[in-house]
Amino acid sequence: MFTGIVEEVGRVSSVVSGSRSGSIWLQAEKVLSGTKLGDSIAVNGVCLTVTKLSADGFCADVMPETLRRSNLGRLRKGDNVNLERAMPADGRFGGHIVSGHIDSTGTITQMKREENAVWVTIGAEQEILSLIVEKGSIAIDGISLTVAAVTDKDFSVSVIPHTAEMTTLPRKKTGDIVNLENDILAKYIQRLMKAPSAEQQGHIDESFLARYGYL
Repeated sequence: MFTGIVEEVGRVSSVVSGSRSGSIWLQAEKVLSGTKLGDSIAVNGVCLTVTKLSADGFCADVMPETLRRSNLGRLRKGDNVNLERAMPADGRFGGHIVSGHIDSTGTITQMKREENAVWVTIGAEQEILSLIVEKGSIAIDGISLTVAAVTDKDFSVSVIPHTAEMTTLPRKKTGDIVNLENDILAKYIQRLMKAPSAEQQGHIDESFLARYGYL
């Protein structure tokens, strides 16, 4: 589990692409501290498993589903990425619950400065927008952000100077693709709303929970 508080901006040092999958090497510093093979690191919000380690970076495999759901397939050597280690059990919860499982991607449609902040507007599918509420949370390329506005075709966030300094988002431009992960609580509530009620089922037991994806 992650919190969406980016620890550092890493750099892609190499990309090995297959027809449907591949692997990436990433240059990093801070996230290497205490990291072991098999540990999880969020790369632009995508939970990846460390398969190799070096003095200045790590390697991770990327499977077909990850390429379909995220912007990792667009990465090239020299690109910057947001990095965050999985949160330790005794860690501080600075952002919101982020699983590292990308729901879809969105497209930046506008970037506008307002005094010390940058407004970023992102177009997204209705499936994503239906789970977004004003002042709620969303992860954009792994960054925990508060939704400032939402319409039937897009949503906007206001990026403060510290977030701008610590992440890749302000370096983006109109037309860029970003990874989106909805608030996991909203997804569970939506699932519950679609499930038959306990009264209709007669009771809730282990088989009921398993049937609707909670086990």
